[in-house]
Amino acid sequence: MSNPFSLSFPLLLTAGILLIQAHAETALQSSEQHTKNSHGLSQVAASSYVRPGHHGMIFESEDIANIGFIIGTECVAVVDTGGSYTEGMRLLQAIRSLTATPICYVINTHVHPDHMLGNKAFQQESTHFVGHQNLPQALGLVGDIFLDRLQTSKHSVQAATEIIFPDVLVSDTLQLDLGDRKLLLTAHDVAHTAADLSIYDPKDDVLWMGDLLFLGHTPALDGSLIGWIDEIEGLMQKQVAVVVPGHGPASVAWPQASHDLLRYLKGLRDETRVWIESGGDIQGAQEQLGLSERAHWQLFDQFHRRNVISAYAELEWE
Repeated sequence: MSNPFSLSFPLLLTAGILLIQAHAETALQSSEQHTKNSHGLSQVAASSYVRPGHHGMIFESEDIANIGFIIGTECVAVVDTGGSYTEGMRLLQAIRSLTATPICYVINTHVHPDHMLGNKAFQQESTHFVGHQNLPQALGLVGDIFLDRLQTSKHSVQAATEIIFPDVLVSDTLQLDLGDRKLLLTAHDVAHTAADLSIYDPKDDVLWMGDLLFLGHTPALDGSLIGWIDEIEGLMQKQVAVVVPGHGPASVAWPQASHDLLRYLKGLRDETRVWIESGGDIQGAQEQLGLSERAHWQLFDQFHRRNVISAYAELEWE
């Protein structure tokens, strides 16, 4: 029998995207404290700035994800733009409070709305939007859902928000030149989602991981459990001075910051495999698997059952 999981990315993405309702404050703190400026920016390296997100519900609260930018001598690269046009505009104003350098690139680390619905604020002829090669397909599937959800939200953040598709696609790696620094973008295999990008700035030794890295908040599985484990284990081999997660503090120590995430993902994998081999059904799996992790994560009850469903659907076809 063929493996339907390999063919089901659109269905899994459409269903799984709706589980992303909130992101919690992290329990793992950075090894160094960063002072926020008047725009809420934390400078994590010489040319890298992060606007940290906070606990909140997507489509009900703003400023959920960590977003930011990297300043070069000729270009600025924005890394994610937030959950609405208004949030994107606030990030643009924050950038302009520091530099008048042209914004050449907007890089979306993945498809989730809290990271890319602010793109419209940066749309101009000289700016390129960069994403994983799978991002256009993903946006085609869920973009209208995002806008509908935003339109019916209780906050007036939907004004002028549009879905902006990437015009530069990354299929493996891509180098972007900001003048005095060259960024290395990597397109990852299916992991947190099917369209994850990471960004590495070797000059300042900073790795932007997007939602490949969750801290404190129960990891949200919207791609491949096995793939996510593989990608994190691969990244653990990389020695970097600063890692910027998709949610949590502005920067964290690496690879220590990966330990809780890997424990959760591997535990879910192992327990689900045993459950399937013993003939257990998916409903029972939701009720019984992974419960020992509840004390270690925020919003566990809101997210864990969906993760079990996704893990079961993937692993039953091994």
